[in-house]
Amino acid sequence: MQFIYIRAIIEITILWAALYTLFRAFRASRGANIFLGIGVTLLSLSLITVLLDLKVVEWILTRVVTLLALGLVVIFQPELRSAFARIGSTKWFGLTHKEEEAFLDELVETVESLSRTRTGALIALEQSVGLGDYMDTGVEMDAVFSKSLTECIFQPKSTLHDGGLFINKSRIVAAGCLFPVSQKELSDRSIGLRHRAGLGLAEETDAVAIIVSEETGKISISRDGHLELGLSLTEFRERLDEIVGGESETILNAKSKNQSE
Repeated sequence: MQFIYIRAIIEITILWAALYTLFRAFRASRGANIFLGIGVTLLSLSLITVLLDLKVVEWILTRVVTLLALGLVVIFQPELRSAFARIGSTKWFGLTHKEEEAFLDELVETVESLSRTRTGALIALEQSVGLGDYMDTGVEMDAVFSKSLTECIFQPKSTLHDGGLFINKSRIVAAGCLFPVSQKELSDRSIGLRHRAGLGLAEETDAVAIIVSEETGKISISRDGHLELGLSLTEFRERLDEIVGGESETILNAKSKNQSE
């Protein structure tokens, strides 16, 4: 009897670890709380059933779990696809270290310029989850990322300036795109639509959104369903290094450190 209890505890521990791993990848999506609630409820009922040897409850749970699993796969199909992509994701860039460093330097210089001139911008870095559905809402492009081109796109008189820009492996692949707007309650009421759009994309995909405020020129990053507001250029470059996983040297000087403050 003691062996049965030990085996049950081991099984529950394994299931809990698997569900927790999935939840960590799933947590940025809107269905994360539902997923967590269902998982905790089922695990609790399973533990009680095993410990008290409740045969009828066990019979019901066995059948309910099967139906529930099928239902969850259908209901949360987009979220599950994104979650598994996060778990199995590899390094974002398929670039050499030299190409990666050059791209990051160009991106930081571009964001610094947009911040200095208070030019509103929304830039997304595509990672492992495909963003084709969002790209289709804008204008398809195929151009090497550059400061001058990006500044042209986000100029107020440009027809593409209100939308988002997608980058894949240092190339601009689409501009003027519509991003999903987050419905999350935010403590800062001054956060506008551009920030909510960046946060919405980070909630539904593993993309990294870079936002430059048109009102203040401040730089923000949204990733994994979280929004980091008012980054200095030094902090911004550090975040990029963390995301890309490179060890590029920073290009910032003392003057640029205080740019966004």
